[in-house]
Amino acid sequence: MVSISVTADESQLLDGLSESDAARVIDALEFVTPFYSNRTVVTEQDALQFVQGVLSTLAMLRTDVDTRVAAVLFELPELQPLAAEKIESRFGKEIADLVSGIRRLMKLREAALTQHDVGRGKDAAEKAATQMETLRKMVLAMATDMRVVLIRLASRVTTLRYFAECKREDGAAQQYASETMDLYAPLANRLGVWQLKWELEDLSFRFLEPVQYKRIAKMLEEKRVERESFVVSAIARLTSELKIAGIKAEVSGRPKHIFSIWKKMKGKDVNFDELYDVRAFRVIVDDIKDCYTVLGIVHNAWAPIPKEFDDYISRPKPNGYKSLHTVVVVEDGRPLEVQIRTREMHQFAEYGVAAHWRYKESGGSNFSAQEYDEKIAWLRQLLAWKTDVAESVVEHEDVQREWVEKLKAASLDDRIYVLTPQARVIELPRNATPVDFAYQLHTDVGHRCRGARVDNVMVPLNTQLKNGQTVEIITLKAGSPQSGPSRDWLNSDYSVGTRTRSKIRAWFNAIDQQETLSAGRALVEKTLQREGKTAVNLEELARKLGFPGVEELFLSVGKDEFSLRQIEVVLRDDEVVDEIDELNITHKSKASSVTQGAKSGVLVVGTEGLMTQLARCCKPAPPDDIVGFVTRGKGVSIHRLNCKNFAEMRKKAPERVIQTTWGEHEKDTVYPVDIFVLAQDRQGLLRDISEIFSREKINVIGVNTQSAKSQARMSFTVEIGGTSLLQKALTVIREVTGVIEVRRQ
Repeated sequence: MVSISVTADESQLLDGLSESDAARVIDALEFVTPFYSNRTVVTEQDALQFVQGVLSTLAMLRTDVDTRVAAVLFELPELQPLAAEKIESRFGKEIADLVSGIRRLMKLREAALTQHDVGRGKDAAEKAATQMETLRKMVLAMATDMRVVLIRLASRVTTLRYFAECKREDGAAQQYASETMDLYAPLANRLGVWQLKWELEDLSFRFLEPVQYKRIAKMLEEKRVERESFVVSAIARLTSELKIAGIKAEVSGRPKHIFSIWKKMKGKDVNFDELYDVRAFRVIVDDIKDCYTVLGIVHNAWAPIPKEFDDYISRPKPNGYKSLHTVVVVEDGRPLEVQIRTREMHQFAEYGVAAHWRYKESGGSNFSAQEYDEKIAWLRQLLAWKTDVAESVVEHEDVQREWVEKLKAASLDDRIYVLTPQARVIELPRNATPVDFAYQLHTDVGHRCRGARVDNVMVPLNTQLKNGQTVEIITLKAGSPQSGPSRDWLNSDYSVGTRTRSKIRAWFNAIDQQETLSAGRALVEKTLQREGKTAVNLEELARKLGFPGVEELFLSVGKDEFSLRQIEVVLRDDEVVDEIDELNITHKSKASSVTQGAKSGVLVVGTEGLMTQLARCCKPAPPDDIVGFVTRGKGVSIHRLNCKNFAEMRKKAPERVIQTTWGEHEKDTVYPVDIFVLAQDRQGLLRDISEIFSREKINVIGVNTQSAKSQARMSFTVEIGGTSLLQKALTVIREVTGVIEVRRQ
């Protein structure tokens, strides 16, 4: 075995580890040295220098020994596949799993690069942003042990440091920088690893905007001595004021980051000297009362700029962030930014549940699920681990083990993220199948799905998908008669998503409804043929039967909720326009009802002795506005002026229209009229309505009731002496419990 000595510079790689853990890292370095010697990683950096750079970053974060050992080993599968087989036997399954997780994340780079080629324009930019956001979540979801993500971030910052040191300005450096700015810097920000976040952004900015980077860096350097001198003196003055006031506080300057400065210069369209936070410091106190006391001291020492004051304590930001922000004008006439917060607020701002990234990242994000936030909260507290646990690792190894177990348990196991063949990331529920995947792509793709390939291998449609797999759906051609889902897909073996199942059910519901519709149509058409009424207007027929349209009539008949006998009754009562076949209601009898021959009391203007009959289609009664129509051999048919049948007849034979009017009304003569009632079906409804007719002394000569879907459709034929009595009865019926509509037909 090749021996490796640890120099003073290399000892920093072991910071925070016990002697036994440090020995494990040295053992890993000794193991890989023969394989890494004279080898380079994909970025052309020396392999040993690369892993030492990654180790240095992880040591800064005070990560555990397993994380650092895995960081040493994860390039082995790429450089020496055979050596990778020895990892588990020599270093254990946990290390092997960590290395495997890192390698899976490395495969995502191709997917991430694909996202940069999504077209142009606003829509393309929005799609790219949404896709990159999903890819960030996928990075976390694929890391069954969250420490894998830390290693990935550390490896990326190491790569960018190498590019900066070599002053590379080629396409590879640009590509890595663009990928980092889109994916890894926001991810580091989200996870609370601020040290890496700012460095990733500044290094990426250096390659993406070299001219702007150098310009701002030069301005910062030119003002560095002056700025640092001022901040030191300002801190000293404020510290003195706080001491006099008896307030215990920590006052410190805030580091400046080139990318952040550039964003604010661009976003606010201001010059470098106009930026408020180029010169800034933060005050951390014990309680909220002290925050406002410090604010008063700051405003007393320097003149505040009112419009730049923000009280996020009394009005926290939507993400829960709390702090006081103020900008004051100091002795030289330039601004100074001051942030004031309690230790608890500072802790939340640094490590709180998904807090800082939501308002710092431009563009925002739709992903803010509380469950996800809670899971990554443990990783955020890695920074707290650095300060709270690292110093007592040797004495309290049980504490370290507890933190490591929590980090390992912080996996995102409720969602999975898979890829299309075009490297588009698709988010699915855990245990999702290719059927779920197909419907997530598009409803039509789901309906036409007939097979699936996962990582280029044909699989059954009930195969459970895993994070990072590439899924391709095999579909039938659009319009194929065989297209459509299987009822088996409603089984949990084939689909786990409620969205998938609802779309499958919607398909079968539509099919069932279409079959019911066709069956109802066939029954209605058969009835029309039997009655010799095939030319009847179906819309008018549906309306007369109390349906809003023809489809509703067909569906009701198809479900056997409506009797065909009712259609026959209506057809036989209707008038045919060309050959008016009305039931004669003559006035030859001396009976009291016109239906039994009582005089109708109708006069044909200018003519005497003509036989008249009241039309059954509209059943006119005094004092309705009426009009006559001369029939063939059956005298004059009397219609209400607004009768639709009469309107059709007048269009075809206007010369047969004759003016009529009501004559002297004979005592005890009554007229039949039809009343329609729509109500919520209930016990006693017919009785309640019948009692009204009885109370109003209205004779009921015909009743027809139907019930469907908890609604009752009721038709009454009553005899009245005039419509004034009818209107009174209708008004009373409207007050009956459950009545929705009542009208004269």
